[in-house]
Amino acid sequence: MVLRCALGKGGITAFKREGDGATPLARMRLLYGFKRPDKKVHSSCTLPLRALRRDDGWCEVSNDRNYNRKVRIPYGASHETMWRKDNLYDICIVMDWNINQRRRAKGSAIFFHLARSGYTPTEGCIALSRADMDRLLPYLSAQTVIRVLC
Repeated sequence: MVLRCALGKGGITAFKREGDGATPLARMRLLYGFKRPDKKVHSSCTLPLRALRRDDGWCEVSNDRNYNRKVRIPYGASHETMWRKDNLYDICIVMDWNINQRRRAKGSAIFFHLARSGYTPTEGCIALSRADMDRLLPYLSAQTVIRVLC
């Protein structure tokens, strides 16, 4: 299956750095996801999807102890707000980029989420249309690997 997607505004890189806006050139497993409880997710998914909360955030400060982890907001360090007005994270799946062996400044919040209208670039994530995400969700599992190639 080939689907249109949006990638990072910094292109694709094998040398991912925090804030570069690039999508990592990598193989990334899908770990788990979030879904907005006030938005309908029509498809079932074997990948665990947790209910997103209004106080969910994701830390993006590389020297913080919670770097590249979910945090509760308000949070003292710079963070991504997960409950968004633009609906990008209505369905948001965490990929295993810099998660298990976190390395400072190697990139945080690399998600598989919904695309903006017109597929404008992301901050380094991979984004699909809502229709394509709904179509794909039943096939996603903890064994799914996304390969980003040049």
